[in-house]
Amino acid sequence: MKAYSETVEWMFRQLPMYQRIGKAAFKKDLTNTLKLADHLDNPEKKIKSIHVAGTNGKGSSSHMLASVFQEAGYKVGLYTSPHLKDFRERIKVNGKLITQEEVVRFIEENQNFLEENQLSFFEMTVGMAFQYFASEQVDIAIIEVGMGGRLDSTNIITPEISLITNIGLDHTAFLGTTRAEIAGEKAGIIKKNIPVVIGEKDKETQQVFLSVAEEKQSQLFFAEDFKFSKYEIDLKGNYQKKNLRSVLAVNKVLKEKGWKIPEAAVLRGLSHVKLNTGLRGRWDILQQKPKVILDTAHNEDGLKVVFNQLKKEKYNQLHIVLGVVNDKDLDKVLPLFPESAVFYFCKPNVPRGLEAKILQEKAKDFSLDGRVYNSVTDAYESALELALDEDLIFVGGSNFTVAEII
Repeated sequence: MKAYSETVEWMFRQLPMYQRIGKAAFKKDLTNTLKLADHLDNPEKKIKSIHVAGTNGKGSSSHMLASVFQEAGYKVGLYTSPHLKDFRERIKVNGKLITQEEVVRFIEENQNFLEENQLSFFEMTVGMAFQYFASEQVDIAIIEVGMGGRLDSTNIITPEISLITNIGLDHTAFLGTTRAEIAGEKAGIIKKNIPVVIGEKDKETQQVFLSVAEEKQSQLFFAEDFKFSKYEIDLKGNYQKKNLRSVLAVNKVLKEKGWKIPEAAVLRGLSHVKLNTGLRGRWDILQQKPKVILDTAHNEDGLKVVFNQLKKEKYNQLHIVLGVVNDKDLDKVLPLFPESAVFYFCKPNVPRGLEAKILQEKAKDFSLDGRVYNSVTDAYESALELALDEDLIFVGGSNFTVAEII
């Protein structure tokens, strides 16, 4: 459909988007989002929602929640970012992507307003999602924060509950250089008299959340304080255990608020997350001989957990297809990679992609050796060619690197 591809191209080309160009796209202000919401007749006020923030795990947690609510019989909107292959992955209802026609219609109807007010890619996408969920009359919308919380475009909603999964050092140029500062930004989603679940207890951030919750008169729950029986989940990364606890805590609080979430729906929802929502890229196993694992972890905390799990895998040789974006703190990230691996350095096909040659040179400082490839696909195909059946290929470093392989 030509009109759809042209529309999405216009969205990417005309307006700054953090995922493509970095800091220039970041707006420390909600004025534009509020102006757009008003222009659209405030669709965010017509839907019930759950707001999900955090450094890592917010995407997985959002998909788990959506799956559970679907199995409980609710009509569920799901807004997440970034997408891997198709822009429409960001906006789903009961696991189905927003239609191409809806994307085109929204832009055509609002293009003059969007241009006149110089709305960012993210601002217009949030407006599109809220309007779509309102028109579809969803029972609940799971809304993932793009970055931070306090000044994120999604932060115009008054949800049923907020979830903050964890706090790590990521996007420090925007959110602060300490965990406490970053926690302060993410705590910005805590609303007056609305309960909030915190996924991880951390000495450096705990008091930040307690202070904001007290100020907002919000009930605060730490997921670690809840006791749950064991649940089977179809997302295989070890890091999903923490996300699971947070999701179960949210469900428990919402049940007490009157939401009907039967135990059978929880069991089915957690064991069918990928089927119900289409989630990809989290400890995503593509094949077995050689075993190929993709994971979108791209910051220090996320990669630590992934490499701890990789250590438990059995293989003869580890091959790593690695591509990153140019604002990544490589001094923090590269020491986490195993020196014994064979590296295939590449550049993700986005403007922010770091040149593979620069990545290779920097990796040498940490005794990581490998060749440079012209593209992610070339790097991956070379790894497949060189790896033996008993070897393991890991693809990661960025959402964009993983996206090119899926």
